[in-house]
Amino acid sequence: PHHILKLYSVDGGVLNISPLLEANGEDSYYRLEVVASDLKSERWDETLLLFKANLTGRSRPPVTITLPLLQSVKHLSWMELFKEDGDHQSSPKPRSSLLSVQEEHQQVRRKFLNMSSLQVTEEVREHLKTPTFDNWQWEEAEMLVLLQVMFTDLDFLTAFHIQLDVLQNFLFQVFCHYNNIPFHNFRHCFCVTQMMYGLIWLTDLKSKVSRIDLLVMLTSALCHDLDHPGYNNVFQINAQTDLALRYNDISPLENHHCAVAFGIMSEPECNILKNLSSDQYKHIRGGMIRCILATDMARHNEILHKFKSIQPVFNFTNKEHKEVLMKIMVKVSDISNEARPMAVAEPWLDCLLQEFFNQSDTEKLKGLPVAPFMDRDKVSKPSSQTGFIRFVLLPLFTEITKLFPCLEVGPIDRLLITKLFPCLEVGADRSPIDRLLITKLFPCLEVGADRSPIDRLLITKLFPCLEVGADRSPIDRLLITKLFPCLEVGADRSPIDRLLITKLFPCLEVGADRSPIDRLLIAY
Repeated sequence: PHHILKLYSVDGGVLNISPLLEANGEDSYYRLEVVASDLKSERWDETLLLFKANLTGRSRPPVTITLPLLQSVKHLSWMELFKEDGDHQSSPKPRSSLLSVQEEHQQVRRKFLNMSSLQVTEEVREHLKTPTFDNWQWEEAEMLVLLQVMFTDLDFLTAFHIQLDVLQNFLFQVFCHYNNIPFHNFRHCFCVTQMMYGLIWLTDLKSKVSRIDLLVMLTSALCHDLDHPGYNNVFQINAQTDLALRYNDISPLENHHCAVAFGIMSEPECNILKNLSSDQYKHIRGGMIRCILATDMARHNEILHKFKSIQPVFNFTNKEHKEVLMKIMVKVSDISNEARPMAVAEPWLDCLLQEFFNQSDTEKLKGLPVAPFMDRDKVSKPSSQTGFIRFVLLPLFTEITKLFPCLEVGPIDRLLITKLFPCLEVGADRSPIDRLLITKLFPCLEVGADRSPIDRLLITKLFPCLEVGADRSPIDRLLITKLFPCLEVGADRSPIDRLLITKLFPCLEVGADRSPIDRLLIAY
């Protein structure tokens, strides 16, 4: 193809480009995104201007005016563009169930190679560097193109003498070695690599660590879950699988991911490291093994504690400090879905729970122990999300933002709060509850006095019992100051509803005729 275009409705949904598209209207205009283009194509500028004018203008021209260009393009399933015959039925062509996995892979390869020569637009390149990037808008071949962009934009091909066709073979084989499972699949691989790439730019790591270490981190992110079977290390060990036996119950999956990665690179046509010196190869191999093994969540507290201990005196020239940081950066990238916008993160939670439930169902059938957070009969979606953010993600992000304060403004601030408390996504005109409450719960969110107020919605999210009516007086400073002493603002507080206190502290339920509750709460 000469060009990659995507068409969105006014609400952001991806549309099929078809002769049956309705005409524009003032309230239903289309948005055209140029993902990539062949700048050598004849009359491209004229065509694009005409196409944009017809799609996004206010004059309501019918979209079909621009269709001669589109109808001359062959069928592109990755873009949901179809050249129709007969009745022009506009609907995505389903993936054929008759195709073997190998045939589907080869289709992806052909599309990838066809698209790889296109020039990805600067807008897409810049968006690729952000934590808000939406992976769900991209198909497999397109993601391979974007991975190629990451390697080229970081100048790895020139610095390490990587031939383009070798990189493409390597990326394709990485794609082939991710399994079609709900969560730990190629799209997850892409997301982790994209977050790693974004963090490199956001934290200006290019000026702080060597290019060879950047290659280690990006390639580790790319390979960190290769050939994941969809069943975690606990299952491997309890079921005494071949992987557990091979690696003596020590991080069997992570050891396997490393072995598969270097197995791919053992093939000359896929070996992106073949032109490096022996010392460079050893450095990259050792670094990748350390980074990938660090993604075993059984080692999470150990690695986080180590990073916390060196963080106050961190030195980028210290080899041990740098190796710990590289592990942390890959770990942050691996578990960063919840630091993305809700529309991007929410489907990933569904995918993860499905994989968990598949494992727990198998464990029940085999009579193996079942972790409560994986049991479909015990786990709830909100509790799994909130617990993970509060006890795993936030402590990790808290420490990394001490080293890179620039991360507090973007990836952590609004995204994590609105992920924990979706009700807070209501705009900047909310009534104040104040930043003190938030920063008491989440110290990493202390980013300065210019932050927008948070409001009582946060409280009612934490304590549903507080949702007792919109006509209530501003939320009980008494309760807040008891839970969070930093909010003590004086003794002139108004008395609080007994319902609220007795909901939180049942022991205080002593009768409806009791006097204002302050002293009872204090006595408790």
